[in-house]
Amino acid sequence: MHRASTSTRRHDREILALALPAFGALVAEPLFVLVDSAVVGHLGTPQLAGLGVAAALLTSAVNVFVFLAYATTAAVARRLGAGDLAAALRQGIDGIWLAVLLGALVLAAALPLAPPLVELFGASATAAPHAVTYLRVSALGLPAMLVVLAATGVLRGLQNTRTPLVVAVAGFGANAVLNVVLVYGAGLGIAGSAWGTVLAQWGMAAAYLTVVVRGARRHGVPLRPDAPGIRASATAGVPLLVRTLSLRAVLMIATAVAARLGDADVAAHQVVLGLWSLLAFALDAIAIAGQAIIGRHLGADDAEGARDACRRMVRWGVVSGAVLGVLLALARPAVVPLFTGDAAVRAELMPALLVVALVQPVSGVVFVLDGVLMGAGDGPFLARAMLVTLVAFAPAALAVLALGGGLTALWWAMGLFMLVRMASLGWRARSGRWIVTGAVRA
Repeated sequence: MHRASTSTRRHDREILALALPAFGALVAEPLFVLVDSAVVGHLGTPQLAGLGVAAALLTSAVNVFVFLAYATTAAVARRLGAGDLAAALRQGIDGIWLAVLLGALVLAAALPLAPPLVELFGASATAAPHAVTYLRVSALGLPAMLVVLAATGVLRGLQNTRTPLVVAVAGFGANAVLNVVLVYGAGLGIAGSAWGTVLAQWGMAAAYLTVVVRGARRHGVPLRPDAPGIRASATAGVPLLVRTLSLRAVLMIATAVAARLGDADVAAHQVVLGLWSLLAFALDAIAIAGQAIIGRHLGADDAEGARDACRRMVRWGVVSGAVLGVLLALARPAVVPLFTGDAAVRAELMPALLVVALVQPVSGVVFVLDGVLMGAGDGPFLARAMLVTLVAFAPAALAVLALGGGLTALWWAMGLFMLVRMASLGWRARSGRWIVTGAVRA
């Protein structure tokens, strides 16, 4: 009994030590766009509209490559658990080189494709030039952001989430100052906002690279590109890319359905989606802890420790989700007026947010198990499971339109999406097939 209690406390300390800084870093990331919006908003409505279109494209591009962080975390944590720090760093460097290559390809595509992409997203004639300007300048920061993703994965795999927090906060602060100086002080307009963000992003990348390079030199790890290692990193990332694209498809379908329900519905949907994403940051912080802890246990051939950590983190997910759900349900009357004064939009928001609140305990389990299986390197299953979930969600969302449902019905469909994910991930966790020990997942 005493041993079990000691083990529980140890797991709790580890989860908190990793999750709290991870949460801070996750929250700091979207603040980049908020700062840009606040500064550009004072230039005029066309500039702000252009920023909105460009920011959506840039965010989508970066989110597609989030596997650079996830796959690197799992691989580095395994090798760390196996007691081979040099190999862990070598694995991380391979992931960073993959990020550099992908960043160069994305940049090469983004510069000439900026005008048609902006047009595809339906920017107005007055907003489009500003969107193209912001997109082309900001694209220069995409390689840096992909390096940041991979390097963040390296540090998380090394059980270090404090450095990413420091870098994220410093980057946010630099971005805020540079935006004001370049937009208003230098008179560069929306291009100044983009240049401020690019400079902050490259500063973050430089900070991460400094930390990783120092660690590599300290342990005699070569920094040159290693083709087999880069290919291995890419291969591990493909299933997670499929998972991410499937998740993006779910969100796009939900937004497309909301847009067809009416102006009040789609306006309310954007608010609900924003709050849902904010709550997800808190739960994703536990998932990040899960990636690092599970990978380390499996690398150390500690299958039982991995099972214990998984069980404890699931409890954390349930409790955290329940607390967030209760807070959201109680806060709705105060929160809704902050976003809109339109009575029709408020009427849609109140019941939809209640659905989101009710689903939070389920979301807690889903995020945690997602992190556990990522930490185990179980990417192929995660890809298959998300594709199945997409197939289940799409007809449910389309049925909302066919049956004349409203926004609340759409968010019940999102609740079904989370329930299906919980069922598939829970089945996998109970099966134990994800438990493959060793420095490398065979």
